[in-house]
Amino acid sequence: MASDELNEGCENDCRDGLSLLVGVSLMAVALAVPASARGQGGSEAPVVVQPGAPGKPTKSLPSDTKATLPPRSKADVEFMQGMIMHHAQAVEMTALIASHTENKDLRTLGARISSSQSDEIKFMKRWLATRGEPLTMSMAGMPGMDASDGAMALMPGMLSAQQMEALRNAKGAEFDRLFLAGMIQHHNGALTMVKDLFDTAGAGQDAELFNFATDADNTQRAEIKIMQSMLDKKMPEENR
Repeated sequence: MASDELNEGCENDCRDGLSLLVGVSLMAVALAVPASARGQGGSEAPVVVQPGAPGKPTKSLPSDTKATLPPRSKADVEFMQGMIMHHAQAVEMTALIASHTENKDLRTLGARISSSQSDEIKFMKRWLATRGEPLTMSMAGMPGMDASDGAMALMPGMLSAQQMEALRNAKGAEFDRLFLAGMIQHHNGALTMVKDLFDTAGAGQDAELFNFATDADNTQRAEIKIMQSMLDKKMPEENR
């Protein structure tokens, strides 16, 4: 008898627990359904809510409200366009390493530079395309244009055609030396570009651009130290 009562009590408890679980589940589903779908058969437009500033209430905005990108300056756009060109040459330099030197340390460094700058080129192109900006600078009226042949001046730190040719023709230890010296020059030019951006009034305010430029500055400063150390170690060896 006691056993039957115990079983009956357990069954009642299980049914009660199941009912409670089903009720909670149904409530969760109801809450998960957007308000627009719950009212009048889902005909209402979704509600757009703008969080208020600290201590201020939220605001309900019109349903057709669209997000807008933060304002950008001409200097922001030109920085990204110029840095794409700048990074492209660095990737071109690193592509020579595999066939020009057996230096394992240089190969490791080159692979890192190539990977990071290739990814950054993709980011900069997306940043420009999202804002409807061209990926390259306009040639018209740009300072540094050579009227005799129309050649555009290089971005700060970029290797000249003669320097690139010398790098392509070098092998082994000579290539290592030219590459390290050239990439240090190249990285220093990028630091100059970042400084010029932040020195320009109203520029560098976009959060994505600010984070990118700051990260690029920190990364290239660290790589300059590594390359300078590698170059300093090579010079005494060549003088022996």
